[in-house]
Amino acid sequence: MKLPTTLWLAASMFLLTHAATASETVSMQAPITTLEGTWTLAFADVQHPDGTRGHDYGDSPKGVLQVDHAGHYAMFIFNSARPKFAANDRSKGTPEEFRAALMGTSSHFGTVMIDPATHTLTFHIEGATYPNWEGTTQVRHYQMSGGVLSYQVAARPNGDIPLTGWKRVTP
Repeated sequence: MKLPTTLWLAASMFLLTHAATASETVSMQAPITTLEGTWTLAFADVQHPDGTRGHDYGDSPKGVLQVDHAGHYAMFIFNSARPKFAANDRSKGTPEEFRAALMGTSSHFGTVMIDPATHTLTFHIEGATYPNWEGTTQVRHYQMSGGVLSYQVAARPNGDIPLTGWKRVTP
């Protein structure tokens, strides 16, 4: 009679432990679905120290953010007015063309986590067009309003604060 009771207790403990672990896994993974999918750039602005707001990547920036089910992401922002290389050969660009090409883009990839309780996105950046960001972790406060995900990046040395917004294209 002791064996069935022991088995029953063991099975109960297993089920309780499995249920707790499963619910923790779901609650830890569920928030990424908030970001999962393809997003198109809604805006890439900058707030200046005097409170004025301007366009950080030109009047018609282009961009895409893609996030998969595991939280891997790739983000690209381009100034659509970047000049083309006159020689039509990237290896023969002038210093001015290279500068415009680099300064007219912001791209990085890695993994991202979302915390709805604190309204933060945490980017673990693996690769970036700005090499100083590679291997860093950056936390950004976000808002989700009217189908637009928006956040601000930490202030630049000159006090400018980049503001970025994304609209979902696909879930």
